[in-house]
Amino acid sequence: MTDDAPEAGGIPGKRSLRPLGGVLAAMAVSLTGTRISVVALPWFVLVTTGSATLTGLVAFCEMAPYVVVKALTGPLVDRIGPRAVSWTTDLASATAAAAVPLLHALDLLSFPLLLALVALIGAARGPGDLAKEVMVPEAAERGRVPLERATGLSGVIERLASTVGLAVGGSLVALLGPLTGLAVNAGCFALGSVIVKLALPRGMGHAAEEAPSQAGETGPGYWRRFGEGFTFLRGEPLLLTVIVMVGITNLLDAGFNTVLVPVWARESGGGPAAIGLLGSVLGAAAVGGSLIAAVVAHRLRRRVVFFAGFLLAGAPRFAVLALDAPMGVVAAAFAVSGFGAGFINPVLGAVLFERVPRRMLGRVNALGDSLSWAGIPLGGLLAGAAVTAVGLVPVLLACGAAYFLTTSLTGLRPEWREMDRPGGRGARERPPGEQAQPVSGRPSA
Repeated sequence: MTDDAPEAGGIPGKRSLRPLGGVLAAMAVSLTGTRISVVALPWFVLVTTGSATLTGLVAFCEMAPYVVVKALTGPLVDRIGPRAVSWTTDLASATAAAAVPLLHALDLLSFPLLLALVALIGAARGPGDLAKEVMVPEAAERGRVPLERATGLSGVIERLASTVGLAVGGSLVALLGPLTGLAVNAGCFALGSVIVKLALPRGMGHAAEEAPSQAGETGPGYWRRFGEGFTFLRGEPLLLTVIVMVGITNLLDAGFNTVLVPVWARESGGGPAAIGLLGSVLGAAAVGGSLIAAVVAHRLRRRVVFFAGFLLAGAPRFAVLALDAPMGVVAAAFAVSGFGAGFINPVLGAVLFERVPRRMLGRVNALGDSLSWAGIPLGGLLAGAAVTAVGLVPVLLACGAAYFLTTSLTGLRPEWREMDRPGGRGARERPPGEQAQPVSGRPSA
């Protein structure tokens, strides 16, 4: 779909929704495969070893490389271009994921080898996910779509992938076993690589422009680029506060998803089908929340939407599992949590894209994501050890209380007032020749 008429604040030339559609499609298939793996991999370890601790160890070995490599590859994404990084890393993830069921079928899959393969998957997923995220603002600009709407749509895709992936994962694992789910995961990564390589326009996803250098100077090196990302973040109190808060909630969510829910499913007798059902309910509700956010979030106060979303998304999930409630009540609580969660990422994405210069988006986004995800590798380890030591219910109650306090007390800090003020350093530091992006948030007070 094209429209030759220029819009106010947009870029001249034709409007094309193909780039945004291509990026969202690539996100959809790769995230669906990842969500299938969220059910298949922990269940495979849990039923073959019977150990919550080893299940947490596998989660650690996937997420630690994810976080570290994602942080370190931010400057490379800016320099090489997100498109090339995306399709190559998705292909690497597909290869490593396909090796797990293949080696198991050949009776060659030892536990250390499994750890090595999931570490490779995590190391490839990190830059692949980053590259797709970095292409969202460019795709939105080409289609002249407001940032809140574009990030809201990417949130819809993420939630929809969770819904479909967890439902498919639960069904596949229950009917055909966890290794089938891992094989489908590999196929999804391969399809994502093909979409990025073949479906996106040729001019999209190239290396970001750097500020002009003096005559005779070469472009900045890797470590200088890396340092620029840290320097930028140090000057953004709002982004730093967001990173700390989301880092804590991500740690709690990681323990919940990789250990606490599988252990609850085993002890309650629900099995992998229950994991898939609850994940699908949460994901479907989050899709609804994200769709509403994509349509109306740019008209609402971001702070109110953000903290209300976290209030619904966090503690209720932990509490309802700890209370041993009937499945209908558990599903209802997960639906409420999913609806609230659907509003969070569109707000975060719009704030980030507004405040970070396009030329630095890869490295700053990588650092911010990696710092906020730093606790995820430890989430499964800590949850597994805690469940082994004191049991499931005390751990669920403690984690739910920590989630509530983190998302409530953090909101008292003064930095959050900046969330309702469009723009920021990113809007003021565009490289020469880069067109201004229309801002659709509420005007500052």
